[in-house]
Amino acid sequence: MKDCTQLDHLVVLASSLEQGVAWCEAALGITPDAGGRHAFMGTHNRLLRTSSDAFPNSYLEIIAIDPDGKPPTNSQRWFDMDDAALQAKIQKDGPRLIHWVARVPQIDAATQALRKLGLTVGTPQAASRMTPRGLLEWQIGLRSDGVRPLDGCLPTLIHWSGPHPEANLQDNGVQLLQMELQHPQAAVLSAALVELGLPQLPVTAADAPALVTHFATPRGPVTLHSSI
Repeated sequence: MKDCTQLDHLVVLASSLEQGVAWCEAALGITPDAGGRHAFMGTHNRLLRTSSDAFPNSYLEIIAIDPDGKPPTNSQRWFDMDDAALQAKIQKDGPRLIHWVARVPQIDAATQALRKLGLTVGTPQAASRMTPRGLLEWQIGLRSDGVRPLDGCLPTLIHWSGPHPEANLQDNGVQLLQMELQHPQAAVLSAALVELGLPQLPVTAADAPALVTHFATPRGPVTLHSSI
């Protein structure tokens, strides 16, 4: 488990996919690929390949509430998407990076390892969505309250059961080169990443949580710094 865990994808929240696409074109110089709908969450997305030597098989997900969808019956949407304060911030300031997802080979074991550290992480649940190239199936750790672990700095865990979406995304010259994590509970976050097998990610103590990501793009270097 520890040797195989990798960053799977970054999560950018937008008030609408149209705003998310416009943000991506302005920030990274690329129009994202088509994504799909998550009927069980009432959300939909667009995707952008970000694979690099440092982060293979990775992508950026732009996600928004689907105006034609329905929210979950017995839980909140994932990634704090139902949080009123976060919604207001996105509405006021535009799309922003809010979270990341880590790919693990054994999601049950990884979940239990984090719980032993006293971290409240999501229960693995089966999920899927249809694409023009076939069905995508995965397990993902979801909390019923939808809260991102450690304010979004601790990843949501995912395990893909079949094809990975990155394999069908266009290579548009965007590469994720580095990610840094900042959090008031830096020691706790560091211990969790070591347990997951991600000790190489820099973690620093800070008054407020944040993700800092560095990209190579056709326009040159781009850094996205998001106070979460």
